[in-house]
Amino acid sequence: MLSPLGLDTASTWESLLAGRSGIDYITLFDAEPLEIKFAGEVKGFEPTDYVSRKDARHMDRFAQLAVAASYEAVKHARLEINQDNNDQIGVIIGSGIGGLTTLFEQIKILLEKGPDRVSPFLAPMMISDIAAAQVSIVLGVKGPNLCTTSACSSGSDAIGAACELIKHGDAQIMIAGGTESIINPIGITAFSSLKALSARNDEPKLASRPFDAERNGFVIGEGAGILILENLDHARRRDATILGEVLAYGATADSHHVTQPLANGEGAARAMQIALRKAGFAPSDIDYINAHGTSTQLNDQMETKAIKTAFGDYAYQVPISSTKSMLGHLIGAAGAIEAAICIMVINNGIIPPTINLDTPDPGCDLDYVPNTARRTEVSTTLTNSFVLGGHNSVLIFGKYYGA
Repeated sequence: MLSPLGLDTASTWESLLAGRSGIDYITLFDAEPLEIKFAGEVKGFEPTDYVSRKDARHMDRFAQLAVAASYEAVKHARLEINQDNNDQIGVIIGSGIGGLTTLFEQIKILLEKGPDRVSPFLAPMMISDIAAAQVSIVLGVKGPNLCTTSACSSGSDAIGAACELIKHGDAQIMIAGGTESIINPIGITAFSSLKALSARNDEPKLASRPFDAERNGFVIGEGAGILILENLDHARRRDATILGEVLAYGATADSHHVTQPLANGEGAARAMQIALRKAGFAPSDIDYINAHGTSTQLNDQMETKAIKTAFGDYAYQVPISSTKSMLGHLIGAAGAIEAAICIMVINNGIIPPTINLDTPDPGCDLDYVPNTARRTEVSTTLTNSFVLGGHNSVLIFGKYYGA
């Protein structure tokens, strides 16, 4: 994980458990003219720690973050890539928007200096699938290589699709997850114009407050989350340290509206029900839910209703938290980072809190683990991604118990 809370998994996880916010005033550009002046930036990131200066100049920041996170994931998995196995290793990295910073900068050049000054690298830097392509090139892997683009479900869908490729025998290992970096004037303005962002400029660390009665919008974040997914027999043969299992993936569409979710949460509930059915689980088999929990009025009420529909009375017993309260909303990287958090919860037996949850909302009355991390045994986790356009994606992870 590369996130607003740290440049690696350990620092991100430590800050999540401590209930720290990674949200602060924007430093990547001068945000003074904008209505919204804060976001969740990946602080101190240096792409040349992973690629040459020349290569870094030819990558948008979202691709740089993906390469860095992929390097770290491969290293953590003790995965050796060579000519004997590189054609059995693939990459799926989701991005909701792609190289928006590059596109924004090059449009300014076009308008101010003319078409002859536009970079020949514009196209390969802005397209959403270039993160997966760059990871493939840098790591030297030759298996399936593609991008999922489904708004804020992109990272979750990448993991779900990667699992299916492994099940079908198209790859033994998939480098899968999501990446996003849209903290630039047009990225902030796009969501600000939708009235989707919190405008709490005087208190940025308190701005993301999922399920709280005083929430008034989400906070844009950036980052990348990458998982190494592997065929079980292959993982055993190389004596890999197995952190957990992907047990199910469910996806639906609201077929309703481009920005507003179905108020009753029907599409989101069906995605959870599909995932539970595919895992062979009753609702009570889930020990923790990582909520989509964006901190918008509509989403948080909808998700609460959806969980009640999918989980029945058990909805009031299962612990739920939104780590977006600390990270902000990482758009296409959100589902992947939250999947990694679910794996960390299983392996560490502690649930990160939902911070800034100070004023109960009568319409959001479940157990959202407010403000303080909670130690508890967790064997199964479910993570939700419910997004613009009505995409609903759900992943279920479980503890690995061995043969």
